[in-house]
Amino acid sequence: MPGTLKNYETVNLANWESRVPLHLQGYQFDEFRTNPNFLSGVVTFDRPRLGDIAGADLIHLQCHIGTDTVSLARLGANVTGLDFSPSALTAARKLAVDAGAQIEFVEASVFDAAAVLGSEKFDVVYTGIGALCWLADISAWAKVVAALLRPGGRLFIREGHPVLWALDFPREDDLLVIRYPYFETETGTEFCETTTYVESDGVLSSPDTVQWNHGLGEIVTALINAGLQITRLDEHDSVPWNPLGESMETLENGECRLREGRERLPLTYTLEAVKTT
Repeated sequence: MPGTLKNYETVNLANWESRVPLHLQGYQFDEFRTNPNFLSGVVTFDRPRLGDIAGADLIHLQCHIGTDTVSLARLGANVTGLDFSPSALTAARKLAVDAGAQIEFVEASVFDAAAVLGSEKFDVVYTGIGALCWLADISAWAKVVAALLRPGGRLFIREGHPVLWALDFPREDDLLVIRYPYFETETGTEFCETTTYVESDGVLSSPDTVQWNHGLGEIVTALINAGLQITRLDEHDSVPWNPLGESMETLENGECRLREGRERLPLTYTLEAVKTT
């Protein structure tokens, strides 16, 4: 059964493998192929805070099918993408070739990243939205981040807010109701969802997942304990997909936020941290 630490990666890998053919329908691959200046909406949002990364050695953890990875390469970084899904990496490699981007892709679990990459170190560790909820141990993740960074290197992450992940959604009554854990739990939470967050035709052949929430305090403390100094923590009232149905509106930049009372709910956050030694 899903939900045990012994097999959760196997369950989640099967789920992500089954997502790839559906995500190829909705991730704007043609835009990347035909427009050399095109960037993903996620990286476009990140860009003002990310700053100039031209020439930086950057690793994108949990890179999936590579649209954000290619976008980061288009900003001038020397990019490595890492993911545990062979099918996702096959798609990412093809996208990079079609888009004319020089990117190294590595197949590995996040927790094995430092061991697999050996002595290779980076100026930037980048992680995008919807990544941390697949990891059972945020302290172990923080140690991997620290191991991958050079002294003075930084972590950049924009992620779904743990309050968002704790909500029961979508609901027909549009109420904001906390249903799931805010804090990291030992065994995670099991879900069975036949559809994915990208508009696509088809259903997931492997719908089961095991996911973990991590409170902001847990994340910040894990990074501090791993030897990083927090330099930014911004909370945002928007997210780059619609998790709450009719209660949300879509903005011109593709971000979604509550139609009314958006000051009630943080939807994402941006965190940066620097390795000091």
